[in-house]
Amino acid sequence: MRPLVRAVLRGSLRQVRYVDVIAPRRARGLVAQVYRRTERDFGVLAPPVALHSPAAASLAATWLMLRETLLADGLVSRAVKETVATEVSRANDCPYCVGVHQAVLGTLPPDRTVSRIAEWARATGRRAPGDSAGSAAPLPFTDGQEPELFGVVVTFHYINRMVTLFLADSPMPARTPAPLRGPIMRTTALAMRPVAPGPLAPGDSLGLLPPAPLPPGLEWALGSPSVAEAFGRAFAAVEQGARWVPEPVRERLRSRLDRWDGSAPGLGRGWIDEAVSALPAEDVPAARLALLTAFAPYQTLPEDVAAFRSRFPTDRELIELTSYAALTTAVRIGGRICIPRRAGPA
Repeated sequence: MRPLVRAVLRGSLRQVRYVDVIAPRRARGLVAQVYRRTERDFGVLAPPVALHSPAAASLAATWLMLRETLLADGLVSRAVKETVATEVSRANDCPYCVGVHQAVLGTLPPDRTVSRIAEWARATGRRAPGDSAGSAAPLPFTDGQEPELFGVVVTFHYINRMVTLFLADSPMPARTPAPLRGPIMRTTALAMRPVAPGPLAPGDSLGLLPPAPLPPGLEWALGSPSVAEAFGRAFAAVEQGARWVPEPVRERLRSRLDRWDGSAPGLGRGWIDEAVSALPAEDVPAARLALLTAFAPYQTLPEDVAAFRSRFPTDRELIELTSYAALTTAVRIGGRICIPRRAGPA
């Protein structure tokens, strides 16, 4: 079963928009290492990971965050973590990720705490007036479980933005008959298992990127050295890759995030015209694409990408900019996650 699913998913890499994914047979260096580890520990080379391949550091960063939060063995059940991944994806209107992780969840032993965590996960991207740490309803997880759960939240606020921009709404081809979609998704989900039996040891992915400090706001990760190291290394790698991004673009993203309450900007695109006003003309295309990635990736049009490429023509630059914008936003969300009051063991 697994070889068939791998072949299908490798074929689906051709469905990635805007960039040419590096084929596994052509992968070298860091890209090849990440590909091998993804198939070993995740069971398949998932398109949401592989779409980053034109920028090797962003690819490795994505894998570090995904493996050390969602996949590595820890204090939180995989069912709870998949619930968080699904519900964050639902809140971000990312049907691709909802479909995949809901299917995986259906293959796992049930966990009676998931319904109480789902609502919390859906709300993690929003900031209501007067919110403060501890104001949420009690939830059945402990201090020791926070790094894994909060880490999944940040990881999927990042991945959802990249997937919405670069992938279609479903991992299956559009022509797949409706009666076959459920069975195919379940088969795919069953294949998304480590090749070797037993749990995945935390920290195995960290050697792919050099050590780096944890970004401010993610201090909750310090309770798990592997999660903290993953976010520190991933954030530094993405920042380093995007060092060429013009400062006016960076400043405009920061200023919009400072006053953002987590809500979507709406159906129209008038907000993006206002958001890039008064910027130097040469910086407008990059700023538009960065802001769309951060706040409304579903509104991105081919002409937005084409305008960006008029100054920055390579696939690597496209991934580096969007990865930078998506991770900057996800880390900002991670810095304001409401820490619920403790309900004690469920």
